[in-house]
Amino acid sequence: MTGFSIIALMGFGALAVDVNRAHDQRVKNQMIADSAALSAAIAYVQGGRNTAILQPTAQDVVIANGLASSTATATVAADFPASGNTAVKVVVSTNVPFTLASILSSGTGFTVNATAYASLPGNTSSTYNPCFLALSTGSTALSTSGGATISMAGCDAMAIGGIYNGGTGMTVNNLVSGSGSVGNNYGYISANLVNYSTSWSNPAWNTAIPAANKIVQQNTTLADGLASNTDLASARALLGSYTAPNTMSNPTTTGNTNWTFNYSPNAAVSGFQTSSGNFTVPAGTYNIKTLTVAGGVSVTFAAGSNITVSAGVVNGGAALNFGNSNLSVNGGFNSGSSGVTIGNGNVSIGSGTISFAGTNTIGNGTVTMNDAVSLSGGSSLTIGAGNHSFKSLAISGGSFIKLGAGDLDVAGGISVGGSSTLAAGAGAYRLGPSTTSPNNCMTLAGSAVVIIGDGTFSCNAGISTAGGSRLVFGATTNHFINGNMTIAGSALFGAGRYTVNGNFTNGTGGTLWPYTSPVTGATYGSTLAGVSVSGYDMAGVNVSFILAGTLNLAGGAKSKLIAASTTATGGAIGDILLHSLTTTATSWGAGAQSMFAGMVHLPNSNVTMSGGTTTLASGQCFMLTANTITLSGGASTGSACSSITSASTTTTSTNITLVG
Repeated sequence: MTGFSIIALMGFGALAVDVNRAHDQRVKNQMIADSAALSAAIAYVQGGRNTAILQPTAQDVVIANGLASSTATATVAADFPASGNTAVKVVVSTNVPFTLASILSSGTGFTVNATAYASLPGNTSSTYNPCFLALSTGSTALSTSGGATISMAGCDAMAIGGIYNGGTGMTVNNLVSGSGSVGNNYGYISANLVNYSTSWSNPAWNTAIPAANKIVQQNTTLADGLASNTDLASARALLGSYTAPNTMSNPTTTGNTNWTFNYSPNAAVSGFQTSSGNFTVPAGTYNIKTLTVAGGVSVTFAAGSNITVSAGVVNGGAALNFGNSNLSVNGGFNSGSSGVTIGNGNVSIGSGTISFAGTNTIGNGTVTMNDAVSLSGGSSLTIGAGNHSFKSLAISGGSFIKLGAGDLDVAGGISVGGSSTLAAGAGAYRLGPSTTSPNNCMTLAGSAVVIIGDGTFSCNAGISTAGGSRLVFGATTNHFINGNMTIAGSALFGAGRYTVNGNFTNGTGGTLWPYTSPVTGATYGSTLAGVSVSGYDMAGVNVSFILAGTLNLAGGAKSKLIAASTTATGGAIGDILLHSLTTTATSWGAGAQSMFAGMVHLPNSNVTMSGGTTTLASGQCFMLTANTITLSGGASTGSACSSITSASTTTTSTNITLVG
């Protein structure tokens, strides 16, 4: 019995020795497994999440740590450490041979396993709120220089490529380079987090940056969240659309008798003379060849007449009043310096020179003038409600035309000279290109004023205004402009969408709103949709601009443009202030001062803010997505956003951590 006891004691002692050896081996394996899991996870992320890289990476770590005979298996574990998460799992296995314990076993040894998990926190989607998103993969996709500043503490500034702060500073929520570097020079960076992909640089002396634990290396997959937006695609499909002006024709006139009103009237009109130089024509139907009124003579037609003139009207008299009559004229129309008066009724003037001087009025009714209409020398033409059609309009020399409510068709464009005004009421606007300036349907000289009422708007050409001019658009679902829109004076944009098949430029500041028109008696530009726009030269509220080109700002222009909060069918698109797919560069410079609220979406354009320009949100949300975003020369920009719809982001982190 004593002998057997001695053998048993020897066996248990040998087993204890091998158990201790196994424990020591497991501790060593666990340390190596941890290192292998971390290394394999990092290689996996940086290698584009290719599982083929896991096993050789883990095995290399095992061998490098002196366990050449050990094996490592590396896999991706799903739903670890929690549902929806993933981790790299590494198992290190070492075969440990028996020593003294072999007296109790017929085996040669035993296996020691150690398991480690390295979490992949960047595997799940993370939401960023980028106010600025640069889509370029270049090294300076988002950059500042000189005295430029970016201030958007509530949202993120992001770029797929590199970010470089060479300006005064950046204040953002997060500063994120998806696949590039982040660099800082002498300026400050104030951010809750700085994410870079390839490298981070900052002068050692510059401490105006986030703490080291807030600057992390992390890949972030960024995408333009509006790239496949169906509302924008539908809006772009309408670029180049327009509605042509209604076709006009000359009236039918058959008169063969000349009517000459003077102090020695001809037989045709002598019976209408009531006193020397005064004539009254009773109601009736009159077909006249030429109608001429001599100096100092007054002629009045009684209401209810139907008058046709086949060879022109020339008024040189003191007064010519057609009353409430229907009037059709061919062969030209000259109101003379005293002007003419036409009451309610339909007026149709055909081919021939048409000019108005003095003070002219036309009542309610359909008015058609199938030739160029010109006003000059401080003259005026006031027309009541009804549909109005003109071959072209030219207003100059301090003159004005005022139109009541009703459609306006101008086949050959509108030209308004200095100190002159066109004011039109609500209706459908159909404007064609000028015959003298084929690129424009409206041309405004310095100090010219055009006021457009509410209603559908179509311009089959561009719009050009000079410094000191004023242009007011009414509200409508969609304003179609088949050309460039060049604003050098001031402009008010009524609510709705503006579909511009060209570039949009605001080039000269100084003519600020509000403005009270002596023609209409109304004040424009104090507020739009309840929002103050006083002090700006270009303003629009609840607007969206869809461009074939881009938006350029210069010349000290002061702009306030606010996007609609909701989408209207066929009209303004919710939160979209401006959209274009142009590759043309965008320039905001020369001291332009802008207050934008909404998304400016120029994904293919390089946007440069320079020359002291300011582009801010005034407590609202300004968002910019562009190919590159560059600020220089004292430019400043900012936003008060807390959310955005322009980017879809997924982070893939290289900050791998061990989890148990």
